[in-house]
Amino acid sequence: QQVEMDFKIMLDPEKVDNKAGLKHPNDETRLPLITKKKSAPVCRQRTGKGPTVTSPGALPAFHSLPSPLPLVEQDTPKGTLSLSGQRLILPAAKRTLPAPPVMSRAAAFPEFPRQHQKSALAIYGKYSSKGNIEPLPSSNSVVSTRKSKPEWRCPAQQLESEPLQTAQPFQDPCLDWDITVHQKAPGFLALQHPHHSSCGESIVGFLEPTEKLLKDHTVPLATINGQNLAQIASDLDFEENPTKSAILSVIKNQSAVEKTLNGAGQSCIGQGGRAGAAAGSPGQQQWAAGVISARWRSWNHLARLRGALREARHRHLENFYSRAKHLAANWNRIRTSRRTIIHIPSLGYSEHIREHIPDLALQQNLQMGRLCDILDANVDVIYICPLALSEELLQYYHKLLGLQAAVRSGSPEDMADLQDRFKILTPEAINSFPEHHMCLATVLKYSPRTLQRLQGLLQGRDAYVVGGVPHLDDLAVADQLQVPLLGSEPAVAQLYSTKSGSKRIFASAGVPTPPGEWDIHSREQLLRALSQLILDHGEVQRWLFKVDDERGGDGTAFCDVTSHLECYPWLQREGQGHGPARELALVKISQELPGLLAQHVQPVNEKRFPTWEKFLQTFLTQGGVIEAFPYSASVTNVTVDVLIEPTGELTLLAAGEQLHAQGPLRSSGTTIPQRSVPPEVLKALCWKIGEACKSKGVLGYFSVDFVAFTHPQSREQQVWATDLDLCYSDQLALSQLLVYMTDGNLDCGSSCLQGPLGAKEGKSQWLQHQGTKPPAPSSPRCAVASSQLRHSSLSGISYNLLLHICQARGVGFDLQEKQGTVFVLYEDQKRHSLGMITIGEDLQGVLLTFARNLFIIHQEISAPNMQGETNFKMAIRDIEAILGVTAQNKLRLEEEQPWEADALKE
Repeated sequence: QQVEMDFKIMLDPEKVDNKAGLKHPNDETRLPLITKKKSAPVCRQRTGKGPTVTSPGALPAFHSLPSPLPLVEQDTPKGTLSLSGQRLILPAAKRTLPAPPVMSRAAAFPEFPRQHQKSALAIYGKYSSKGNIEPLPSSNSVVSTRKSKPEWRCPAQQLESEPLQTAQPFQDPCLDWDITVHQKAPGFLALQHPHHSSCGESIVGFLEPTEKLLKDHTVPLATINGQNLAQIASDLDFEENPTKSAILSVIKNQSAVEKTLNGAGQSCIGQGGRAGAAAGSPGQQQWAAGVISARWRSWNHLARLRGALREARHRHLENFYSRAKHLAANWNRIRTSRRTIIHIPSLGYSEHIREHIPDLALQQNLQMGRLCDILDANVDVIYICPLALSEELLQYYHKLLGLQAAVRSGSPEDMADLQDRFKILTPEAINSFPEHHMCLATVLKYSPRTLQRLQGLLQGRDAYVVGGVPHLDDLAVADQLQVPLLGSEPAVAQLYSTKSGSKRIFASAGVPTPPGEWDIHSREQLLRALSQLILDHGEVQRWLFKVDDERGGDGTAFCDVTSHLECYPWLQREGQGHGPARELALVKISQELPGLLAQHVQPVNEKRFPTWEKFLQTFLTQGGVIEAFPYSASVTNVTVDVLIEPTGELTLLAAGEQLHAQGPLRSSGTTIPQRSVPPEVLKALCWKIGEACKSKGVLGYFSVDFVAFTHPQSREQQVWATDLDLCYSDQLALSQLLVYMTDGNLDCGSSCLQGPLGAKEGKSQWLQHQGTKPPAPSSPRCAVASSQLRHSSLSGISYNLLLHICQARGVGFDLQEKQGTVFVLYEDQKRHSLGMITIGEDLQGVLLTFARNLFIIHQEISAPNMQGETNFKMAIRDIEAILGVTAQNKLRLEEEQPWEADALKE
């Protein structure tokens, strides 16, 4: 009964009933010391010599770790005393410090030794002066076995050992050192037992300087060898302090402790976590104070920066919507009056996408055609360029844009100087962040001189910004310039520009889409969805896998599943039913798919995704879609550019058919206008998609990709919406330049590009219609355009020389006929990329001219033994496929121009 009562007291020393039950005056059992409750935790501070002083202090939060004694809720005491009793407030953390500004990480906290996992009775029920009931230790000793280990580890908290089994001292020689030698600890009490009085005083005298040494050097845990301790302590003179080597000789984990004693930078993690720094030497205290002060300043500064950033972004967003309302209210006036358009062709994709875009600055400069907005006499253009252009290149664009008056008149003498109508500005910070893959809007944000110049150019004028792929820094720049942004909120654009986001828009619009699934994020989901799609659409041979956030076909892979599916013949015979037959078919497919995909999937960008597993990792991390590829031998991809004006009005701006020089899943150019889909069908689909975009908060420019093919059974044309980009497209920029150079009109409603009659056309029609009503002063035009032409040998020749060579070989633009070839030059440092537009009267002739131009340029810039890296040849092969060039034509080409024929074969 006495043991039971003692155990109750040990578990709950505050309970009055438990204390009242102790009426054994002759018993040597010592009651736990119940201190008076305080309003705040009391911490004791050891000052080396002399008494222990107490002071209240703010302690860091601790996370309770498993206790040697299991505690249930009703047995867990409440209040300050209870926290001290459970060792959640450390007795050794005695110094008053302000609340820490930064929550420090927990130091490593070793597990309790096995001997500490025994029950309280097993530990404390071994010694009694009467031999029957052993005395309970004090409350400090009792609760030390039940304590929850704090997350912050303090050096030298207490010395504990398993009690001695016999009168021979330290037969079990393991003592765990953990900050402070507690005079009431069981192992220490054992030293005061009568059997050990001969060596107890010398051991205590040895332990005191040992404690000080370990505490000063922040030793987290030292295991004492009891036998060595007794031997060395007995040999030590009473007045002599032990040497460092003597102390190390009694420590079992000597190498670890010695490393800590000799190491630097540990003393800051002293008693009570950071507070222990004050228990060290004055130098350590000064160093610790400096660390705490520096971290406080750093944390405080970082917190202010984060708060300011949140406030700034909130302000930018509010001003964005406020100015968008003003732009909508005044749009009809602004678009017909004098205004300035600031073009920022920024690719504000997520950072993990930008870092995989090769030559990001160049890719942001593919839309120089935006300058052609000056075709409207009321418009001035400021183009923010991500590259530093040389004077030679600037002069090229001054001359090119000055040709517009000459195109209208057909006379080169009428070329005008329009330098006051457009400005090309390069932010000064373009080279300041070479490793950060910043988009152009961010670079401009950190270019104060360019922003200041922009503010001067815009003063007192109606103006608005047209961006690229929206980014938060587009809002910041527009806010600093105090002009509206004609575009979507970045969060909206990022949500619906993903592959899965575009599927949501198409579903909302109710337009036809390929069979597929979206928002795929797990391997199991992918296999289950693909199995069901294969079973439901057995006519589909090729399935596409598209990563949500990727661009330009880089995040696309394909697999001809039915060609490699062994159970496919069985599916055609028996797997089309319902119930058990369908379940069996799904099982058969899902069993084959993992190995089939690993072996036969082909990523479009094999350099980035050499294996299916590598692609799948990105696919599942970012999410993606599964999509059917049209089951037809003849497939046409059409891209349509649309503008949602601030008033909500929809305008079709351009429509073209894609070229695929680098495979069927990557666009490398376009033919304008498109003629594969009836214009009224395309217009109706775009109107539905535009209305769905408006309902989601989309504003500004966007483009939609369609795929058109003839159904093999019904022989009817099918048109599927496949992709959506909520930004200004490369095709639109090329279309702007096309219209500028022809002085024409691109009507997407009728899929027609009309331009003024050339000199020969005008003279011919005048002769045919003498004496009759003159014909309409225009004729149809068409064009082939690409912004993605690459050739490594271009870097070996200047642009001036290239243009002179092309002119000599008949590659140029005829002002009188308003047809020919125009180049788009991006930069003149690496000079390995360019854009080209070829304009003519019929599509076949334009395609042939485009291919011929590529032949000539390749011939002029390459040596026979150094062909260079290029996509010219792939573009030529794609045009071949479009035109259906016959073997006889190839033979004729070999006879007339053998070198060019060799290049074609390569």
